[in-house]
Amino acid sequence: MKAAYTVSADEAIERLKQGNEKYLIAEKGTGDISPAKRLYTCEHGQRPYAVIVTCSDARVIPESIFSAGIGDLFVIRVAGNVMDDHQLGSIEYAAEHLGIRLVVVLGHDHCGAVDAAIAHDPEGYIKFITDEIKLAIGDEQDDYKACCMNVKRSVSVIESSFEIHREEEHGLKVIGALYRLADGRVEFDI
Repeated sequence: MKAAYTVSADEAIERLKQGNEKYLIAEKGTGDISPAKRLYTCEHGQRPYAVIVTCSDARVIPESIFSAGIGDLFVIRVAGNVMDDHQLGSIEYAAEHLGIRLVVVLGHDHCGAVDAAIAHDPEGYIKFITDEIKLAIGDEQDDYKACCMNVKRSVSVIESSFEIHREEEHGLKVIGALYRLADGRVEFDI
């Protein structure tokens, strides 16, 4: 079942930008998390206006960063905001079944996963993440540049996916963004 598209990619970007501006001056969260909203989304389903693929870092909270509430964002979190078939499948679901027209890969500065790829050679399961990041950053040693390069690689992986590419014909847009931990600002289209 395909969903009707209710918010265009450009409208979604504007909502994210406005939400981030609210967040920059807020002392407390501003998204609707009320009991009424919980009940409404339980009975009527979710209607998110954007997919946010972001890092698992506990300091990066998309709903807060974009002043969003329950049911507003479809968030996919994985350390280093790297892409694999699981994330692509989640994006495909969001586009086809929820009608979302915007995918944002939201990286952040001072990313531990990127640092691990730059300065360490981890073992175990973490190596799957750092190996993917190393493909994105090559020999780059600058944290900020490496974080941006990592975001761009994830955007490229999404865009090159056959299923996602098919959705682009219907107005799906994929962009990269970077969250600045110190001041909370989001830089779009990095």
